[in-house]
Amino acid sequence: MDLELTDNAALVTASSSGLGKASARALAADGANVVLNGRDEERLAAAVEDVRGDAADGATVIGHAADLTEPDEIEGLVRRPVDEFGGLDHLVTSAGGPPAKPFLETTDEEWYEAFDLLVMSVVRTVRAAAPHLRDGDGGTIVNIASITVKEAVDDLALSNSVRMGVVGLEKTISTELAPEIRANAVLPGTHETPRVEEVVEERIERGEYENYDAATGELSAEIPVGRLGEPMDLGRTVAFLSSPASAFLSGVALPIDGGESASNL
Repeated sequence: MDLELTDNAALVTASSSGLGKASARALAADGANVVLNGRDEERLAAAVEDVRGDAADGATVIGHAADLTEPDEIEGLVRRPVDEFGGLDHLVTSAGGPPAKPFLETTDEEWYEAFDLLVMSVVRTVRAAAPHLRDGDGGTIVNIASITVKEAVDDLALSNSVRMGVVGLEKTISTELAPEIRANAVLPGTHETPRVEEVVEERIERGEYENYDAATGELSAEIPVGRLGEPMDLGRTVAFLSSPASAFLSGVALPIDGGESASNL
């Protein structure tokens, strides 16, 4: 379906790989002009070229290197689509996952770092973007969080706890910034991203799995649809939530997990 995103301007944070990159890819494929973001300039440049390859005719894809934990860099990041495209219609926030550790092994410093990365980066980006998103016909915000806010996962104390703040923020801004801005969140389950591949390889090294296929097979067995998520499963959902096709959806935290979560809500 045509999501009516042609010539819209979008910013996707932490989009040089994984689910952020898939979201940028989906938006560009549906005609949006997109700014990708990452800290590593070389990896960001490669991601930009990759996303450009799938972009719709006429869609512009550029990169802007910035560290989301540095407040002084946020304003320039948000200004980039405004300067390049004349405005900002869609903001997608993403951030890498914090270390996987049980509660008693997690230090105070790691708690503060996780909060800064996962919550304060969103706070600062939304605050800077809101005036631009309110211009014209209004805009959208999609926060990429995690299914851990629905159902805690063993040894993910930081993600289980801190990402709840992102969803609480999303629900708050869905009313405070309405009606000009709609805000929703997506809660990805296990997707075959570089981060998941890295975790699987670590478990293979520890002897938990014989090989990569055995690991993904066991993980897939816990998912009702019978497979791990592909990044574009989430990316296409982000594009939908950014589009007029979802015009009556706001304040929603939508699981994208193949039915894996046992939560009723």
